[in-house]
Amino acid sequence: MSALAKLREAAAANILIKDGPYGTEIQRAKLAAEDYAGDTGLVQDQKGNNDLVNLTQPQVIRTICDSYIAAGATVLATNTFNANRISQADYGAEGLVHDINASAARIIREACDDATAKDGIPRFVCGAMGPTNKTLSLSPDVEDPGFREVTFDEIVDVYREQAAALLEGGAEFILIETVFDTLNCKAAIMAVKQLERERGEEIPLMISLTLTDLSGRNLSGHTVEAFWNTVRHAKPATIGLNCSFGAEQLRPHVQILSNIADTLLMAYPNAGLPNDLGEYDEMPETTASLLKVWAENGRANILGGCCGSTPEHIAAIAQTVKGVEPRQVPDAVSEMRLAGLEPFSVAA
Repeated sequence: MSALAKLREAAAANILIKDGPYGTEIQRAKLAAEDYAGDTGLVQDQKGNNDLVNLTQPQVIRTICDSYIAAGATVLATNTFNANRISQADYGAEGLVHDINASAARIIREACDDATAKDGIPRFVCGAMGPTNKTLSLSPDVEDPGFREVTFDEIVDVYREQAAALLEGGAEFILIETVFDTLNCKAAIMAVKQLERERGEEIPLMISLTLTDLSGRNLSGHTVEAFWNTVRHAKPATIGLNCSFGAEQLRPHVQILSNIADTLLMAYPNAGLPNDLGEYDEMPETTASLLKVWAENGRANILGGCCGSTPEHIAAIAQTVKGVEPRQVPDAVSEMRLAGLEPFSVAA
């Protein structure tokens, strides 16, 4: 049975639990600058380069992954949000992108395999790809609206390099997450489709949108429904929302997507809204109680946490939604659905 078929089977029986972020837990480890850099020989200060820790301190990543597995997570994402050539260039570490991603996937793969060997519970390794720090839809120069720092083909190449390394390390799914620019997402989709053709095998996709304001749009202006219309041709294994806000603010947008998406819905909000110091105060029990409402209303198939979430948050979510019936995936609607910034359908 393929990984995608196993995921669908598991999600039909129970609401699955996704892990939480690695950044919060890496900060808890209180690594020094030299711990980040290890023996890579990189000249620039690497403190804060959380993706590099996959290479230089793999035991830290393994410990974090194990803690999420112990909390009940069965959908595990790699610590590779910024492990792409563009983002790593800020640290002068772009030459290590392949090794960072392959190592990250290998760590999670081994942790999942070890846990499954003990309890028989299937677990799924998702190779996470963040949005990069460049945007294809918007100009960074207010004096020149047509200017772009990168081209579509360049972004495709960047994502293709990352996805290939993640698959090499043992990832079963590619998770395109925190999508603030829909065109960047489409470049990532194209990269994965190119790899599919090269490898002659299906590479299941997971796609997760992030909203930049309470009106329910991402940075490039798409509403939730317009975004779904734009990416549904990729037939993702999961579609959903992450980051953005806390569960309370994200609820109506999850509801919209749940009604229209004919695939599994995965949502992992932040642990509330940040305080004045940029820290997250929402307690695990609060996050879990909010997500329980989503679960009981049949809105989600996979639930987890994003910024500010900890293994304690994931454990609380897992316990709270245990035994709740998973969302029923709606039947596909046979109609032409298109999108500008708003969605629209072409009448038959």
